[in-house]
Parts: sequence; C-alpha cells; structure tokens
Amino acid sequence: MTYPIKEHMKIGVSACLLGQEVRWDGGHKLNHFIRDILGSFMTFVPVCPEVECGMGIPREPLRQVGDPDHPRLVTRKNGIDVTEPMATWAVNRVKELEKEDLCGFIFKSKSPSSGLHKVKVYNDKGNPVNRGMGMFTRVFVRAFPLIPVEEDGRLSDAGIRENFIERIFVLARWRDVLANEKHPRYLMAFHTQHKYLIMAHSPKHYKIMGRHVASVGRDKLMDDYQIYETLLFETMALKATVAKQVNVLHHIMGYFKTWISSDEKKELLDIIDHYRSGLIPLIVPMTLINHYVRKYDQAYLKDQIYLNPHPLELKLRNHV
Repeated sequence: MTYPIKEHMKIGVSACLLGQEVRWDGGHKLNHFIRDILGSFMTFVPVCPEVECGMGIPREPLRQVGDPDHPRLVTRKNGIDVTEPMATWAVNRVKELEKEDLCGFIFKSKSPSSGLHKVKVYNDKGNPVNRGMGMFTRVFVRAFPLIPVEEDGRLSDAGIRENFIERIFVLARWRDVLANEKHPRYLMAFHTQHKYLIMAHSPKHYKIMGRHVASVGRDKLMDDYQIYETLLFETMALKATVAKQVNVLHHIMGYFKTWISSDEKKELLDIIDHYRSGLIPLIVPMTLINHYVRKYDQAYLKDQIYLNPHPLELKLRNHV
C-alpha cells in the first residue's frame, strides 16, 4: 500500500505545539506526538494567531467575553479589545492557507484564538461558560468545512486520534483523485478501495454512497463528485465503533472461507471476539487478516484501504 509522499501531506498546527516559544509568557506547549511522530509523515504549516496579527512576546494574555457565538477578544488585565485586528488577520491568513492545500489542522486547546472546543467565554459578571471557539479557529472551519480538524488535548484519546489521522489520509487520497481526469470509473475505483473503511464508520452511508456511485454518468460528473465528497467526509466524521469494526472483520473473513482450515477459522473468530470484548486492540485481528491476504494472494483485499489506512509506524490501531 502506498501513501501520499510527505511533501503532499501538509497540516496546519498551532505553532506552540511544535515547540515554538510564541505563547503569551514566552513559553511553548511542545507536543512530542505531533512533532516527532506525525512529523515523520507530514509537513507542518505552523500558525500563531496572536503573534502573526502583531502582538508581541511576552504579552498580556487574552480572553473571550460576551456572547459565545459572537464573542469579543480582549486582554485579561486592561480589557483592550483586539477583536477587529484578529478578525481581519484571520480572514487574510485563511486566504493564504488556501494555497497550502492543507489536509488537516491541529489547534491548541482552550486558546481564545485557537481553541476548537469548550473555550471559556466570560459574561459581564466575569463568570465563564465553556461554549466558545477560538476566533481564528472559527474563521478556519467556516472556510474549510471538509478539512479534518482537532485539538491537542483530545488527541490523547486513542479513538479520536486514530479517526482524525485516518481522515487526513482519506482527504489526501481523495485529492489525488480530484487532481486527475474526472471519470465514473475513477470514482468507482476510489469507492471500491475504501469500501470497508467506509463501512467501519457507517454501513448506512456506504449503501447510500454505493447507490450514488452506481448512478454516476458523464453528463453531471462534477456535481456527482461533489455529492460523493460531501457524503465521504460526512461518513468519515462518524465514529468507527467496535461493533462496526467487528462487522467489517466478519465481512472480510468471508473471503477466506474456502481457503483457511477449520482451526484457522476458529482462531480468527476467537481473536475477533477478544477484540470485541476489549481484551486486545484492533491491530491483532488486522495483523492476522493481512497475513492471510498475503498468504492466499487475495487480490480484492490487497486493494482495500481499510487494511492499511495509515502508516503502521504511527501505531494508531495498537490502542483502539
């Protein structure tokens, strides 16, 4: 299985997470998983909204105030309103990022400029509610609704981490499809290769997408591609649960029913059941299945992205 080369896998990252000393106090929030592990497969585009919009280092920290849906951004001590400079910079920065062809973005959690979830917004009495989103983040996700986004704190959750990175690689492969000639057979080929990956996220969506691909013709090809793209990333945003993974594993097992022995079949069924029970991670049944794919030269399964959705070195399925 091949993967997009490193130069083609660009993701945006809050600069402090890469060890850059750009925080309000002159410090950083280096995340070793992002810099050292993801960095082996992806090229980073660092962004620090506060520094890039003209604030110094060190500087007075910021906070959001007012309506969580339309907050103001002010300095904590003196209450200086920097909403307009940040908003203007964010719009311009997003336009610049259009040229980068990003496949994802990792934001700094809790940041009033870059947080993705539950950013504190203070009311007129000084009481916070955890309902906000960073000012730059809000502009980014509106401009790039299909690009996978996450924040550093949530990446400590193995399931969220695996899903986020899986979506990055799906987007990269999809862009490879878009870069070539548009043709129904290419759309069908992509859908076929991603069959079990899509099923692991939503069997319902897989059926809908299958009907859509089967109806694609040459007369409305651009529209059909766009519809498929929307369905694809709507599906990938759904959680791949253990139950859905087990369903896919059983489907794949069916390809070996005439080849593997009764003992091998029982061993594989037992391993899948151990995974279902939470005794072993997903990598264990996947390793055995990949062994049978190679042993019996199963051509259809060799092309299934589900069996190798991202580099093994990332160890993502060791923990889910």
